[in-house]
This record gives sequence, structure tokens and C-alpha cells, in this order.
Amino acid sequence: MTHPRPTTRIPLRLGNASATFAIAVAGYLGVNLSPYMISALETSVGVDFITAGWIVTGVLLATAVAGLLVAPLCAGPRRLLVARAGLALAVLAFGAAALVPAPAVIIPGLLLGGVGAGGAVAASGAAFAAFTNPDRVAGLNGLVNRGVITVVLAVVPVLGLAPVNVFGALALFSLIGLVLSVWLPGAPVSGGGVGAAVAEAVPLEIPATESLPLIRPAVPAGSRAVTLAGWALLVTFALWAVSEDSLWAMGGVVGGAVAGVTPEGLGIALSGATAGGLIGSLLLMIVGDRLGRAVPLAILLVLGSGLKICSSLVSDPTAFIIIFIAWNTVYAVAFMFFVATAAALDADGRWSGPLLAVYLVGSSLTPVIGAGLVDALGHHGFTLLLGVASLLLAVPAVAVARLSTRQAAPAAHLAPGADRHTLAHTEPQEA
Repeated sequence: MTHPRPTTRIPLRLGNASATFAIAVAGYLGVNLSPYMISALETSVGVDFITAGWIVTGVLLATAVAGLLVAPLCAGPRRLLVARAGLALAVLAFGAAALVPAPAVIIPGLLLGGVGAGGAVAASGAAFAAFTNPDRVAGLNGLVNRGVITVVLAVVPVLGLAPVNVFGALALFSLIGLVLSVWLPGAPVSGGGVGAAVAEAVPLEIPATESLPLIRPAVPAGSRAVTLAGWALLVTFALWAVSEDSLWAMGGVVGGAVAGVTPEGLGIALSGATAGGLIGSLLLMIVGDRLGRAVPLAILLVLGSGLKICSSLVSDPTAFIIIFIAWNTVYAVAFMFFVATAAALDADGRWSGPLLAVYLVGSSLTPVIGAGLVDALGHHGFTLLLGVASLLLAVPAVAVARLSTRQAAPAAHLAPGADRHTLAHTEPQEA
């Protein structure tokens, strides 16, 4: 089967949105289900909590490494092939872990499933760059992702934390992504003219090639400046992931020690944090790129820094819960601005593809890193270090965000026409 590749960023449609967001959910579902995976491993394999935790860490690292390795392919004509191969592997591997109650099958199945999820992470991340208005797309993805995850996290415990339910959920969402992958947008071709429709869209009018102005980014996507900015963004995002997820992992420990937060209170904080992320996603989807990226990202990182520091300075459990929810809401919106920044740097998805995998590299080790920092620095020193880290990381993040805004500006000029005319190229994407 062939898959037409667009010559420029394309508008969001039901088909390409469903494919991109479903594959993103499938790729990141293991991260969100990690506590349930640990419980399922304890009962099915018979290992202790620490060993189960390391197995899950291995699964997440497999996803991260695989995503980084295949990300370059997702910036070209192999994106659909990578997505389908990864999702098919995830369906088979997670399915085997869910249905075959043997440690010799469960552990390798989870690790191989993690590798497959890496292909989904890279392909969906690269696909974000295919759309006009990356900010709005990132917001909508956050809304869909958090909404689905909220339902899954509520339903799975009701069914029971058996392997068939926990690992089966991973296989099921991978299968859904595989079915919808037919509508995954491809990477734009270099140059080219005007041709057939993109994915499911049917062109009502195809203007003559010469009637379309040749619009180029402010800085060529392959230039040294954009390349340096892309690498700076990946490193910054990985370090930011460590600083953010360390507090998430140690939130119960810090809250219990400084403010006497109970397990029930922590549950309220985590649920409220999810709700805050949904609200933030909705706001970003509405606002889009009207405010730019540099200024909002700077404000969010500075605000997040202050909230992290304040989290260990309060002694009232209610105050801690409010601060924790506010911090996670800020984190969720900042995360989406990072994704939008990477997507705007290059329409091929050269930087948005590996971005989500890079985040997993940092976040998968945060329980160990967070525990070590708390032990070495104490609760106040721990949150102070995380707050200072956010301030320092704001400098390169804002610089790259400014460049990405200039990069996406030409696409914004074309966006109104893209809504009326479907631009594509007849060159097929190999599947």
C-alpha cells in the first residue's frame, strides 16, 4: 500500500488526528500504567517490588532507546513502516505477556513490547510536525492523551491488576493504533508540486502550481542554527524530564514528611493534577500560537520553579495538595509547549520524533534519581535543586522556542489556503 506524502504542513482532520493521537497513546501507555505493571509482575512472576520496578524501568528504557534509534527513519518516507512494525511487535509481545502465565514469556514479552512502543512514540512524535499550528495540535493531543489515560487508570483496577488486564490493555491500545495507522500523516517531500489528496481528504479544488508562492522557513530546516537548536532542545528536555518527574515520583515522600499528607491526600493530589493537565490542554488548544512560544514557556518554567521550591516549605497538607496540583498543571502545559517547539523546528518531524523518546530516558530513571537526591540533600534541598534546575533550563528552552516561532511563521501564512486546498505530492510513502 502507498501513502501520499504532503509537500507542506497539513490541517488537522479526523482521520490523521485519530491515527496520530491513538499511536501516541499506545506508545506512552506503559509509562502511565507502570505502577499497575509492577503489581502485575509481583503476582505473576513472583518477584519483589524492587525487582518488578527494575523490570518496568527496563521496559521504559527499551521504549526510549528504540524510539531514539528509529526517529531518523520517521523523519522520512519510512514513518508509516516504523509505526506499523512497532505497533505489530507491541501487540504480539504484550499480548503474549498477557495471555501466557510464564515468567519466561512475560518478561521478554514486556521488553519486546517496550521496543515496539518505541516505534510508536517516534512515529507519532514526528507526525505532530506535519500539522499546521503545532501548539494547538499539542494541546489537543494532551487533552486526548490525558482523557484516555484517566479512564484507563480508573477501569483497570476495577477489572483487577492481573496480567491479562494490565498487559492486555497495552496490547489492545497498540492494536487500535495499528488499525488507525493507515491515516498517519507522512513526512513532507522536499520541493515538489501539487498533486493528489493527503490521507482521507478529498480535494475539491487543486490550484495550479505556479499560483502558489514558494514559501520557505525563516531559517532552512537543515541549517546549522536549526540543528544546534534541535540538539539543545533534546538535551534540555531530557534534563527537564528528570527535574519534573523526580518530584512526581517523590511527591508522596516529600508531602508526607513536610506536611503530613496522607495516602488519601496524595490520591487527591494526583487526581487533581490529572484534571489540571486536562484544563491546561484545553486552554492551549483554544489559544494555539496566538501568544507565541518563547514568552509562555519562560513564564511556565519560572512559575514551575517557584512552585517546586514552595512544595517543601508548607506544613499544611491542604496547601501542599494545592501547590502540587498547580505545579503539575504548569508542567503539563510546559510539556506541550516543548512538543510544539520541536514540531515547529522542522516539518519532517526530525526533532519532534526523538523528543518524546528523550523524555522517557530521563523519566524512567527518576525514581532512583529522586530517592538519591532526597537522601543526599533532604526534602528542602531536593526541591530547591529542582527549582533552580528549571530556572537554568529556561534559558536554552526559550532561545529555541524563539527560533521555532520564526520557523513556523511561513507555514502560518499558508495555513488558510491549506484549509481550502489539499496540497500533496504523488510520490508514495513506502509502507
